[in-house]
Amino acid sequence: MSWHSFKLTRLCPALFLALALSAAAADTNTVSELWRVRLDVGTSTSSAAVAPDGTIYQGTFGGRMHAISPEGKVLWTFRTNHEIKSSPAIGADGTIYFGCRDWKFYALTPSGKLKWTFATGAWVDSSPAIAGDGTLYFGSWDKSFYALTPEGQLKWKFATSNLITTSPAIAADGTIYFGSHDKYFYALTPDGKLKWKFLTGAEIDVSPAIDAEGVVYFGSTDGNLYALRPDGSEQWRVRTGSFTASSPVLDVEGNLYLAASRTIFSIGHDGTVRWQHPTDVPMDMSPAAIANGQVYLSFPWLSIGSMDRTNHWPQVWNHRLSFNLASSPNIDQAGIIYACDGASLYALKPPQPAPPLNSSWPLWRANPQHTGRVK
Repeated sequence: MSWHSFKLTRLCPALFLALALSAAAADTNTVSELWRVRLDVGTSTSSAAVAPDGTIYQGTFGGRMHAISPEGKVLWTFRTNHEIKSSPAIGADGTIYFGCRDWKFYALTPSGKLKWTFATGAWVDSSPAIAGDGTLYFGSWDKSFYALTPEGQLKWKFATSNLITTSPAIAADGTIYFGSHDKYFYALTPDGKLKWKFLTGAEIDVSPAIDAEGVVYFGSTDGNLYALRPDGSEQWRVRTGSFTASSPVLDVEGNLYLAASRTIFSIGHDGTVRWQHPTDVPMDMSPAAIANGQVYLSFPWLSIGSMDRTNHWPQVWNHRLSFNLASSPNIDQAGIIYACDGASLYALKPPQPAPPLNSSWPLWRANPQHTGRVK
């Protein structure tokens, strides 16, 4: 089915889409729904994290963190006092870390017991990044950026002049990157010292991605996607024309994929727009780059075709869920997709199951465990 014969149609259910990056991708296929687990009613922007043992952790806007087995059984549910917008991250020992709008940062054991909490001065929507030594980094609406030990002790905090909602990224040399609503993009050393900061034209509400050469990519509400070298100098910027909360992902060639409002972009390593295609609704979710040559995207209320590297639109597949999608998909090493539409968490088996692409940043938060750390 070509793009010209595939009409965009508004639908109340959400559609989960595969966008082909290879002309060898199948034309049309059927997705198998392995299971769905009923969660809270209401849209969740928290993306599921997948542990090495296959356990899936999903936060909800109803204030619950769920642990679900690979077979779709709810293992436990941990209740907080307020909404969870932060996506969980999984430490090397299996500890689950996440922020909450009760002004706390949480650490849970794999069995769902509370290990500790750390109090901040406002909401914690930032998803944590985990360094190789276990240090935890996250921001808060209290305008501070925090570094905690794995035991929950404060190592240091760094003050900005406005709230922080973005999730940080950790480079191979340990540099921590994040943006703030004060319009600056920051680079900090592992001991909390400022390396440099870069001024954009508006608030930064999107999390960065890092390529194999250490170049860091992020968007700003000024309508630009930026590429900065490790020394903080600008390599290029691309005008996307609109605000987006979609963080970019990268393929092995360094090409980026992201959504900006009503447009899907692929941008080359040199800043050239390889292709762009419009959609009917704004999109904030981050894509996922897969080893089968496809990119997966979740679309609220929308059906759309698929695209490949030559800018053609062969249909790959789409799968309709029951409610609005507002979180980024995660994919385990067996190629199973986990998508939360707020009401339920789904496990989907695509027609060509494959793990995330072996690139520096193929997924939201870099990997299935959401460590936010570059390979």
